[in-house]
Amino acid sequence: MLEYGGKADKPENSTGSRNTGLAIKRGFMSRCPNCGEGKLFRAYIKSVDSCAVCGEEISHHRADDLPAYLTIFIVGHIVVAGFMATDTWLLLESWQHLMIWIPVTILFTLALLQPVKGAVIGLQWAFRMHGFSGTEEEPMLEPAAEDGR
Repeated sequence: MLEYGGKADKPENSTGSRNTGLAIKRGFMSRCPNCGEGKLFRAYIKSVDSCAVCGEEISHHRADDLPAYLTIFIVGHIVVAGFMATDTWLLLESWQHLMIWIPVTILFTLALLQPVKGAVIGLQWAFRMHGFSGTEEEPMLEPAAEDGR
């Protein structure tokens, strides 16, 4: 058993419920959703295979496209609100708006993509999705039975 902060075994990886909010917060901060100490990413958006501190397996997560969709949703609302507010206060030409809002959009997107992906991984860990339950997942569809034809 691992010794971690005076607690035996993994901090929150028991069969009981997991704190969803804390797991999402830890993931958003790019930390292991289980212990909150180990790094969650080895590169910009490449997750580690397992936590170096508590040993939690991370490689089987399935964040897929959700972090990108959520990032677009968040940044889109911020940029559109900022554009509309700026347009009511200042009289700017279209090219001036482009010079402001294109870089802002790119910077916000790049800044939020990794934390949002970490939050999605934390959410999956908290809900025991995609292998975080510790049991083998069953296939969604059963193979069709052969009828002898």
